[in-house]
Amino acid sequence: MNFFSYVVEHDYGLAPNPFGGYCTLAVCKPGIRKNKNLKIGDWIIGTGSKKLNRLNHLIYAMKVEEKITFEEYWNDRRFRFKRPIVNGSLVQMYGDNFYHKDEQTQEWIQEPSAHSTVKKEKHTANDTSANAVLISRNFYYLGDQSVIIPDEFSVFCKKGPGMKYKGLEEMGGGFINWIIANISTGINGDPVNWIEYKNEHNQTTLQI
Repeated sequence: MNFFSYVVEHDYGLAPNPFGGYCTLAVCKPGIRKNKNLKIGDWIIGTGSKKLNRLNHLIYAMKVEEKITFEEYWNDRRFRFKRPIVNGSLVQMYGDNFYHKDEQTQEWIQEPSAHSTVKKEKHTANDTSANAVLISRNFYYLGDQSVIIPDEFSVFCKKGPGMKYKGLEEMGGGFINWIIANISTGINGDPVNWIEYKNEHNQTTLQI
């Protein structure tokens, strides 16, 4: 069992996307999604950044249960819910299922999404450099309810950009046991950056 940890610089519910009963990592982090050491049963750990004011906090953890291509993701009925609606709710706006290929040209199509507002070409090139979507129903998403990771598991806290890969079976097992004992499965909070919308509209958001 391997562990891949990285710092979550922005948390809008896009990467990861914890909604619809599945936690998915479909955009950003191509180095993890296409990593040669990544196997079904491995864990992805997202920790908080200084920018989010959540350094060494656990934002989410997901056990990789499936790994499929963008085309498979786009066509799978289970994930129609994750196709973005840019003028919909926050959950709909930040859907991550928006890449598929033109049947004739085989060029990538990026449907209107949170990623198509700025630097669309750059995002497309980066995201599709790893034609892989990671999927889990066994996940712990905390978002704005993040908790500090105990010092004994600080090895899983990445410092700065990039990702950290660990094949620490014994310590990793202890870390997962700590998560299971202290955090409920599924969604425990809203994405951290949704506070921007809450402040703007003076309202709370719905978790789905």
